[in-house]
Amino acid sequence: MMDAKQLHILQHSLGLDEYGRGNPYRNHFVTGEGSKDHADCVALVDLGFMTRRSGSALSGGDDVFTVTEAGRAAVVARSPAPPKVSPGKQRYLDWLAYDSGISFIEYLKMRSHLRRQGGF
Repeated sequence: MMDAKQLHILQHSLGLDEYGRGNPYRNHFVTGEGSKDHADCVALVDLGFMTRRSGSALSGGDDVFTVTEAGRAAVVARSPAPPKVSPGKQRYLDWLAYDSGISFIEYLKMRSHLRRQGGF
């Protein structure tokens, strides 16, 4: 059975946040024997959630672990739901993601205008 630390290793290996959100942009975890994460990665291999390749010069001699399809499914199934966000905070987060260089108030005015036009 996978624990919270192992779930975090899978999420991190894929480049996801603690809720399993984001676009997976990588699939590897490099760690060596004796490190704090190595035993957990080996346990994930035993569970079928990761594969293991022996270290090379490229990895500094450490093992390279990759997430399997079963591991990806486990991340989806076992990641906690993100916390609820108030509508006001969601508008602020949307503005941060918009990243246009306009002020928050300008963004709110633009949203309001576009909503009236039926475009937002």
